[in-house]
Amino acid sequence: MDLIAEGLAKKLIRFEDDKKYVVYLDQAKRRRYDAPEEKVQVETYLKLVLRYKYPAERIRCYVPVQMGADKREADLIVYADDKRLSPLIVVECKAADISELEFLRARDQASSYAVAEGARYLWTTTGLKDAYHEIPKGKPKGLVSIPDIPQCGVTKLASHKFAKGGGKSPEGQQLFDLVTVTEDELTRRFKLAHQALWGGGELNPSEAFDELDKLIFCKIWDERKARKKGEAYDFQIITVSTPEAEVSEEAKKKADEQTSLDLLNRIRALYAEGRKKDPEVFKDEIRLSASKTRTVVSYLESINLSATDLDSKGRAFETFLGSFFRGDFGQYFTPRPIVKFIVDVLPITHETRVLDTSCGSGGFLLHALDKVRHQADDFHADDPVKHYKHWHDFAQFQLFGIEINEQIARTAKMNMIIHDDGHTNVVAADGLLPPADIVKKTGNPGFTENAFDIILTNPPFGSTVRQTEQAYFKNYRLTKRLANWLDPKTKDADRPAQDTEVLFLEQCHTYLRAGGYLAIVIPDGILTNSSLDYVRDKLEELYRIVAVVSLPQTAFQVTDAGVKSSVLFLKKWHTAEGEKIATTKRRLRDTLVQQQKLAATLDALEAEKKKTLKNLVGFTPPDGLLLDDPALKDSPAYQMWAKSVSEAHSSKVDALREQLSEAYETQKREALNDYPVFMAIAEEIGYDATGRETKTNELEPIAKELARFIQDIEAEDAA
Repeated sequence: MDLIAEGLAKKLIRFEDDKKYVVYLDQAKRRRYDAPEEKVQVETYLKLVLRYKYPAERIRCYVPVQMGADKREADLIVYADDKRLSPLIVVECKAADISELEFLRARDQASSYAVAEGARYLWTTTGLKDAYHEIPKGKPKGLVSIPDIPQCGVTKLASHKFAKGGGKSPEGQQLFDLVTVTEDELTRRFKLAHQALWGGGELNPSEAFDELDKLIFCKIWDERKARKKGEAYDFQIITVSTPEAEVSEEAKKKADEQTSLDLLNRIRALYAEGRKKDPEVFKDEIRLSASKTRTVVSYLESINLSATDLDSKGRAFETFLGSFFRGDFGQYFTPRPIVKFIVDVLPITHETRVLDTSCGSGGFLLHALDKVRHQADDFHADDPVKHYKHWHDFAQFQLFGIEINEQIARTAKMNMIIHDDGHTNVVAADGLLPPADIVKKTGNPGFTENAFDIILTNPPFGSTVRQTEQAYFKNYRLTKRLANWLDPKTKDADRPAQDTEVLFLEQCHTYLRAGGYLAIVIPDGILTNSSLDYVRDKLEELYRIVAVVSLPQTAFQVTDAGVKSSVLFLKKWHTAEGEKIATTKRRLRDTLVQQQKLAATLDALEAEKKKTLKNLVGFTPPDGLLLDDPALKDSPAYQMWAKSVSEAHSSKVDALREQLSEAYETQKREALNDYPVFMAIAEEIGYDATGRETKTNELEPIAKELARFIQDIEAEDAA
């Protein structure tokens, strides 16, 4: 039972006016529950009664405190006696999302209340972060950090708060096990810890993100370590000693510094242990100071990441990633509804080899893992061991990702770790490198040609690869400008540059096995621009066009990218089928060129134009000029006439080429095996241009229909 439900059941609190107000029943105090600080205070009050076992009559809310000439108000005071004459603990409650600096100010303010009241302990809390201190007599600046406040009746504190399974310390202090948290709370803890690291200016946001990643890695590794019940976790603040009030202020300070240093050493030891198993995740050491490490630990020490629902912690990390990367890197990650749509459509099972050639933070890979994990529910619901093996082997052996940015690749690996492994096949490399080069660069033999069943990807738009910049440029067929069959005078030539999304279309073909599927987000220009006809022409030789699903203009505005896009689903032809299509097309073109005697016809049209211009056929000179006058060709009348002759010639040439092109398209449709293509337009996709969730998501019904369409294709191929 959670705290609120337990507090209601035991009549410690009551809600009124549809939870607009809360009433503390022992004190008959009514407060606005919709205030952020009040929600924290209610839970803190209930913790004092239900977890720390203080009688409600020993606790008072909103206690007036005399501060010189001013009167302030302490949020909560716990007394050592039933008559409430001896203050023991002052509690300061703040809204969950305050900054680290605001938290420290709240602590300092509350310490002055504690000194004024003569309390021995101080608890500052936001619900997401807690700080506990002992107050030396009359010395508010001499705060001594402690791991927790004492439970009722306990006279000596333990050195730590969290232990596996809870239990009690030798001193009799209640110890707590780690707790699972909601997706929203976990997201906020990640964000606040990150802000605390870079807010002071010692680190920039990118460096802070790297260091937070390392500590999350250590947190997960600590939770995985084998422990007996009652054994303390390493990823927590453990005090060196609990000094008595008469110990000197300098000694207190040294003890506190040693507490932070010991914590950093434990974290470094966890990091070293984890890196032995996962050396590719992090290649550099933890660079945080002891105090900064302690700050992050204070946000994460109480939560159980391993036990938190995979969906919740995955979404929390992805939400945190999205907000950070958009602000710091300008990366355009694929929105979750689009990722889910693509993964839902494709026939992914635990035996499917899946690749993302531009994996970013790993969204496609993780949704594929999630799909297989849910499939395990159907196969092994009653066998936890087989259930785990079903999806975990898929994560470890079947999921592959390539990301050009090393920091983002590392983040994708962390994302996989948070989802319980599968990160070993995410590599930092340029996804356009030849597969053999990626194997050589990364040492991972899995990135081989013709090896993947499904590729899911959203390649970078709008950037180009130049011939002079990358040696691999010449390896791509789509970097060649092929001779135009409708213009016999043109020749093959190299393009000086090519768009990355075009190259990824070809690279994915290299990785796919015959019959494998590619789902790729592309700018609509690939489908519509006449200048990219050659790309579409090549695609129909490489792939069966399965589906085109048009996305709204606003689909990527939430990530600050406004390019109109579609999702293109393709199925790789077997080599013989692809060659047959290419050969058939080439034969049809050659036949039409020969039948039309295209070269001779174009030469004749060109000769006719030159003869007309030379002999001034049909031209009437303006008054005052003769046909043989040298000034004739400089006259406006002649220039207009010559232009009209050239335009008439161009029209004849264009008409001829259009006639041949139409004949070619007609004959091609008749010669090639016709097949249906699934087409859909999604106007509403579950979120608006700001990222706010909407009620309508047309991708969901489209996904069901397209999944059936693909199932039919598979059934036909199997037959």
